[in-house]
Amino acid sequence: MTSSKGVGVVETRYFTFAEPPHEFVLESGEKLGPVTLAYETYGTLNEHKTNAILVLHALSGDAHAAGYHAGEEKAGWWDNFIGPGRAIDTDQYFVICSNILGGCKGSTGPKSIDPKTGKPFGLEFPDITIGDMVHAQKKLVDHLGIKKLLSVIGGSMGGMQVLAWMIHYPDRIVSAIPIATAEKHSPRQIAFDEVGRQAIMADPNWKSGAYYDGPPPAQGLAVARMLGHITYMSDISMAEKFGRKKKSANEDGPFKFTAEFEVEGYLLYRGESFVRRFDANTYLYITKAMDNFDASADRPLQDALLDKDMKVLVIAFKSDWLYPTYQSKDIVRACKQAGLETTFCEIDSTYGHDAFLLEKDDETHLIKHFLRRCYQHLHKP
Repeated sequence: MTSSKGVGVVETRYFTFAEPPHEFVLESGEKLGPVTLAYETYGTLNEHKTNAILVLHALSGDAHAAGYHAGEEKAGWWDNFIGPGRAIDTDQYFVICSNILGGCKGSTGPKSIDPKTGKPFGLEFPDITIGDMVHAQKKLVDHLGIKKLLSVIGGSMGGMQVLAWMIHYPDRIVSAIPIATAEKHSPRQIAFDEVGRQAIMADPNWKSGAYYDGPPPAQGLAVARMLGHITYMSDISMAEKFGRKKKSANEDGPFKFTAEFEVEGYLLYRGESFVRRFDANTYLYITKAMDNFDASADRPLQDALLDKDMKVLVIAFKSDWLYPTYQSKDIVRACKQAGLETTFCEIDSTYGHDAFLLEKDDETHLIKHFLRRCYQHLHKP
């Protein structure tokens, strides 16, 4: 049974590294420093530091994966999965989640102050990759004194980071759980991201990324988020949630292109709320990093995974049309061809891509038993 009690009140902490002249070298060859990562931890690291799990967030996520911040009512973005008795049981495991490099919730990103100019980086921030995010996370794991992670787990863009860990640092992980993700974006996935980017850049307040001393490109970012939410839901989930229900009578009189249907109002609300917590330039940088990601760098993924020693659990969702199941099956096939012990499950969900955040019971069952098996294997006599 899953405990109703979560991890309680938590605090975000900060790790800074790469102080000049020892800057962090990005995959592009550019250098960045100092670099700060915001992170949170839940549970207790055991004496031998063998129970650590790194949770990796998706596009709009941050370090606050579980629990509550003091004075706030909103729980972390994966709170239903992290805590005593939950999928990632904090009575047994030590959980780490950091805001990615390039993020806007405490980690160094485009809105951070450039020490050379004393102003926000804006588009002077260097291009980043999924690999760069993972290399920075490895610095944090080293800082915490952890030699080997029991598991790395994440959905969507978080799943891409899981794959990057599998490629770059296979000797630092016992297991990996990529959820609803892909080894590289399809043309359709790139196209959706590009429409979102164009919406931001078409906003007159964007000003080529130099908007930090004035109003942000709120309309453009809101439209980008509205588009994203359409792709996160399935046809069935939208029909069940909204149907063709209309909002209350328009106080402005006859129909004048206002939000008439409930689904329109929902998208407007989602767009407006996103603008209050996210940075438009960060959206541009992160989506570009996702589009440029190729787990195996143009060689067969199975070749990149050969001679690696880790257990893998791949999870997909039947109604996910943004990251369809065939992409997860491609990952499974490559893992098995590389000789990795691999488990695959497609969950019969109607939630679409959002399912990785919502399908608590099925995911909990899969993740809990997989982690238990990995932990027992690691500690067998």
